[in-house]
Amino acid sequence: MKQLLRSPIALFFLALAVITAGVATYRQLYMVAPEQQYRLQPVEKGEISQTVSANGTINPVTLVNVGTQVSGTVKKLYVDFNSKVEKGQVLLELDDALLAAQQKQSLANVQSANATLELAAANEARMRSLFAQEYVSRQELDTAVQARKTAEAQLQLTHATVEKDRANLAYSVIRSPVSGVVVDRSVDVGQTVAASLQTPTLFKIAQDLSKMQIDANFAEADIGSIRVGQTARFTVDAFAGRNFQGVVKLIRLNPTTVQNVVTYDVVINVDNPEQILLPGMTAYVSIAVAERKDVLLVPNAALRFKPANAVIQKRGGHPGGAPGGGAAPKRDVFAGKVYVLEQGELTPLNVSLGITDNRNTEITGGDLKAGDQVIVGEAQAADKSKNSGSRPPMRMF
Repeated sequence: MKQLLRSPIALFFLALAVITAGVATYRQLYMVAPEQQYRLQPVEKGEISQTVSANGTINPVTLVNVGTQVSGTVKKLYVDFNSKVEKGQVLLELDDALLAAQQKQSLANVQSANATLELAAANEARMRSLFAQEYVSRQELDTAVQARKTAEAQLQLTHATVEKDRANLAYSVIRSPVSGVVVDRSVDVGQTVAASLQTPTLFKIAQDLSKMQIDANFAEADIGSIRVGQTARFTVDAFAGRNFQGVVKLIRLNPTTVQNVVTYDVVINVDNPEQILLPGMTAYVSIAVAERKDVLLVPNAALRFKPANAVIQKRGGHPGGAPGGGAAPKRDVFAGKVYVLEQGELTPLNVSLGITDNRNTEITGGDLKAGDQVIVGEAQAADKSKNSGSRPPMRMF
């Protein structure tokens, strides 16, 4: 018996039996059923809404830039930030010393031109009398007539200069063109403003803060599904737990291109009765462009799932891959694939896709039906992530 155990053949079979028993024991203890190896989720029917999103800026519907047509030094300020103003109310006064002096000079020029005209008229009358008595020539009379007409034109010119100087003097007092709220003031007392080729902006007045608008830049891929009159929902950082609502008013045709990315400005009207939405706030806008009710929904995680090192059985008896061993068909953006368990084996199902809300996707065709359990991930990966998060790392000395 001892000799038999010492023989190589006996030792080989003994080791093989031990290994076989160990493998069987390991499978019984550690191998899990396919249902426990994957995370499953049932396919259900429900409602889904597809949205497009973008960031935008809240602005007043009417924002008036108040400037000045004359140059000067700011002498008085009558309003400040957040001041409510009425149409025609005085906002600011410029130092009008130079403008008043210019107007006085123009008035003096009027008096001088008027005296010149009187003299020219008298000379013309004298020349006509002498011409009738043939003491002067016709040329001398024409010269007198021309001098009188020139004096009349000069008087009209000085009157026009007076009107211009009077208007410039009036422009030294800046008045509000609309009723509203001052949202910006760009000058202080003592500051000099120069009106040259471009009118400087002194104030910005929002006409009505209870009516606001959002200027949101949507990508060209999303602009085709946006229509005037659609409802837009948005949030702002100042009121993170509150949702606001607006209506698409206008899709501006002028595109903006930044680093080859084309966007379009979508204007959204917003009611602001509490006036808590302030100019310049960033709005996170979402517009529902498609809605479906009572449709089959599959989690997006199931569409992203790709099995690793698993035997795949295709429904209908064909192994995974293209039928007949040919090349894989061209990818269709409206087609997808999900995996289910049938008799303990992974089975891929081709489905037709509809709209998505980035969490679930509408199923418009295929072999999938309500109640089917689709695979959304591997349970082992979830367990590993849980264990790695709960167990502290080993410290190395």
